[in-house]
Amino acid sequence: MTASRSSESIRLSIVFLNYNRVDETRLTLQILRELAGKRTDTEIFAVDNGSTDGTGDYLRRQSDINTVLLHENLGIAGYNHAFRQAAGEFVLVLDDDSSPADAETLELLLATFDSHPQIGLIACHIENRDGSPQWSWHLPPGGVFAPSPFFVGCGFAVRRRLFAEIGWYPEDFFLYQNEIDVSFKVKQRNYKIFYHPRCRIVHRGDLAGRPGRRRVYYPTRNTIWLIRRYYPRSQAAYMIFSRLVIGLIRALYFREPLTYCRAVADGFGKEISRQVLSPRIREESLPFWKQNSLFHQLLQSV
Repeated sequence: MTASRSSESIRLSIVFLNYNRVDETRLTLQILRELAGKRTDTEIFAVDNGSTDGTGDYLRRQSDINTVLLHENLGIAGYNHAFRQAAGEFVLVLDDDSSPADAETLELLLATFDSHPQIGLIACHIENRDGSPQWSWHLPPGGVFAPSPFFVGCGFAVRRRLFAEIGWYPEDFFLYQNEIDVSFKVKQRNYKIFYHPRCRIVHRGDLAGRPGRRRVYYPTRNTIWLIRRYYPRSQAAYMIFSRLVIGLIRALYFREPLTYCRAVADGFGKEISRQVLSPRIREESLPFWKQNSLFHQLLQSV
């Protein structure tokens, strides 16, 4: 996993993004060293997104990994700087507070890609420190190896060549909903997304500490962009109306009405290149429709 290893020997590139959580960064890197330190087919990339708490200085001193030290917080675009440099056939993507639960996860990721050439992306099982599932609407119910509509960004693996063809993460999103955009593009290229319950990622983070402003602005703006780009206008009208209502409720909860108004303005102010999904992909992506359907959200709350 050293920075100097020949690119021809690398099968798996592990990339994690860091921002002002140096203790989490240390722990993640410690775990990765324990799991991948003796592997000759693995490299690690740590990206620092302009941290001010010493994270960048810490990573700069780690000579056995590849580091990308950015001067400002680029959001998810920071990942792309490492994705472009990665040499692996496959890329495992983590947050600074997430890490594989065991060495078996790394082996299973590679074996699954090798035995299922139609799978372009593997959605890992996300769990808490105590092993309890950290479930999400992005993943299929049932907890079995199965097609997945989407994936969770703190733990997934993807074929690097496919990821490059897609254009990596959408840099203008900054935060949130980037997984949806990538999922749509994977499916448009006739690859499948599969959830693997034995590819386990421990996520130590908690949404509770994240500012309400960004939990209002980015989901609202980015979802409007996604709907405008990928859905037929007949469906998009209803979905956008639903998203506006859902976003307003969230904004009032977080006391961020002005942030919400700015998100809506920016959501409609950007010129969008339309890439309408086929009926098959829209059917496979039904959870996104339900997340942006006022009827379904009201039904869930009853």
